[in-house]
Amino acid sequence: MNVREALETERDLLVDIWLRSVRATHDFLSEADIERILPLVRDHALVDLEIWVLADAADEPIGFMGLADDKLEALFLAPEHRRRGGGRRMVDHARDLNGRLRVDVNEQNPAALAFYQSLGFVVEGRSELDSAGMPFPILHLRDPAE
Repeated sequence: MNVREALETERDLLVDIWLRSVRATHDFLSEADIERILPLVRDHALVDLEIWVLADAADEPIGFMGLADDKLEALFLAPEHRRRGGGRRMVDHARDLNGRLRVDVNEQNPAALAFYQSLGFVVEGRSELDSAGMPFPILHLRDPAE
């Protein structure tokens, strides 16, 4: 697995990874919620964020992350590639680029919280609503001080 900058031509592949990942891991979201969020991911996050791809041996995307300075705004893996070290590899790459990171996690996604905590992140706050004002509480995590 290799982490590299995303190509603009890969946007449809990344949207597909996002959709499959969210459907596999965000069971608290309805299909209507996912469809409501999709344009924000496709038309804004994948355009406005610094996007890095996790690529397989054939250089095909199997995951991606979106960065905004020291904030990890998105990290998604194709479901069939979860639990193989790719998420850790992307976080390590983001740390190499930006030092200590911040990340927000849906409280209703305990697997994501456990993943980040296994990498040393600590919860520093909580918001009742997500950034769109929806009732999906968000946990704010940060890398601990070195």
